[in-house]
Amino acid sequence: MYSLHSGLSLISGCSESLVSVGTADVISSKLAQPRRQAKHVGSLAVEVPKAARIIALIPAHNEEEMILGSVQGLLKQSRCPTQVVVIADNCTDRTVAVLQEAALKSVSVFETTGNQDKKAGALNQYLSLLLPTLADDDVVLVQDADSILASDFVANAFRHLDKDRRLGAVGGTFRAVQPGPQASIRERFLVHLQDNEYARYARDVRRRRGKCLVVTGTASMFRASTLRRIEHARTTGQLPAGDGSGGIYDTTVLTEDNELSFAILTVGMKILAPADCLLVTDAMTSWKDLWAQRLRWKRGAIENCFQYGLNRVTAGYWGRQLLSVTGISITILYVGSLAWSFMVLGGVNIHGFWLALTGVFLLERFVTLKDKHLGQRFIAVTMYELPYDFFLQIVQARAYIDVLCKTERKW
Repeated sequence: MYSLHSGLSLISGCSESLVSVGTADVISSKLAQPRRQAKHVGSLAVEVPKAARIIALIPAHNEEEMILGSVQGLLKQSRCPTQVVVIADNCTDRTVAVLQEAALKSVSVFETTGNQDKKAGALNQYLSLLLPTLADDDVVLVQDADSILASDFVANAFRHLDKDRRLGAVGGTFRAVQPGPQASIRERFLVHLQDNEYARYARDVRRRRGKCLVVTGTASMFRASTLRRIEHARTTGQLPAGDGSGGIYDTTVLTEDNELSFAILTVGMKILAPADCLLVTDAMTSWKDLWAQRLRWKRGAIENCFQYGLNRVTAGYWGRQLLSVTGISITILYVGSLAWSFMVLGGVNIHGFWLALTGVFLLERFVTLKDKHLGQRFIAVTMYELPYDFFLQIVQARAYIDVLCKTERKW
């Protein structure tokens, strides 16, 4: 399990010489420098390409508590980004002040102007300035402000991109940052449930050798050429998404990271979440916040499927939705049969089918928690997570209802 301090202990590497942190009204002159330098061989001057630059962007809205840890995680990478830019979007807390007081090397702050499109709009605003200064082989790392990268994340993600030219983006798998000592038992337990969920997801992706459905917004690295291809596809109508204003991210959707993954695949590139790209990320500490977060994720994913339709790119995503519907149906039948047995028969009449299904579920609880220690895996067999699974299925069912009824979308 990770705490914020143990998350920070994952990261060690680059020095942290201090310089002033200023608001970036324009792209740093460091980024605007030419990408090539002349090397004289005899009487000839040969153009030698410089190493690719890595620009890390952290969109942040009122993230004063974790922003410093996120930035320090980037500065302590085994391969440091060329520059780290915190995109402060409509912040009303001390996010900007915290960075100014820390005065960390190679870190600048860009404050958005008039953005009403949240994270997607903030990123589009800065990327419209950044992309013209980048060469195609430069890369852009986009990281959530409440995430902290393992010390080799940047180096590993870049290596994967460099090895496979068809890769358009590399994401990571994550675990939950544990709440501090002031957190209640209820908050700790809720974070624990989410951490188990994340551990199972990481195992699933690892078993498929990094093949993933989404490069998550927690941390993802993109080729500059891929971002340009996405921007061109939006402005020319090759993508079904977008409000017609262009930009990398679709500002009309609930889950911009999911939609961007669809877009990357649609323009012919691949996505990957390798086992060696790890990070920790903040988890919800209240059921209300968790409900809002998951409803947005699940509804957004469903809407993205309808947005792109059924084709070779989205077939797997539609398949996942079908599995979700099947899972909800089985749960309703399972709980319904138990209720019917109690009300009509006065007790539980155990059928072989349901007994076998329960056995499979118990085995799945144990096997899929491979990333936890043996004691936690055996405890999982007690099915204490079952109410949490029911909760997620209720959220999924509500997402389907909201999409079909076209209820007001809230974020």
